[in-house]
Amino acid sequence: MERRTKQSEAIWQCIQDAGRPLSPPEIITAARGKVPGLGVATVYRAIKRLVKEGEVVPVVLPGEPARYELAGLTHHHHFYCKRCGKVFELEGCLLKQDLHAPKGYVVEDHEITLYGTCPPCAGSRSLAS
Repeated sequence: MERRTKQSEAIWQCIQDAGRPLSPPEIITAARGKVPGLGVATVYRAIKRLVKEGEVVPVVLPGEPARYELAGLTHHHHFYCKRCGKVFELEGCLLKQDLHAPKGYVVEDHEITLYGTCPPCAGSRSLAS
């Protein structure tokens, strides 16, 4: 593993502290709070390195750019807020029973994403209505 610079440490800390998958623009904004003037290219290089080193993993939702979260988390699913575009982790697995695949098929993994509105957006929607 490479030695971490002040910039890459700030990026790592933002991902670690977030508690949810972050998009590169969210990482840039959060990391600039720790290292003003942090460059966009530096953030993308750091993300690429963190993925390569196995410290973070991409969270890919159909039609959306990748977000990044810590590697090694227990199996879990995600919630996508259709209003603000943030992705949140859902604790545990929503699929309690075994999957019954067609005969001869072997289920190796699954992903579930719920789509809706997060509490801050739901609250602001009801105020705007």
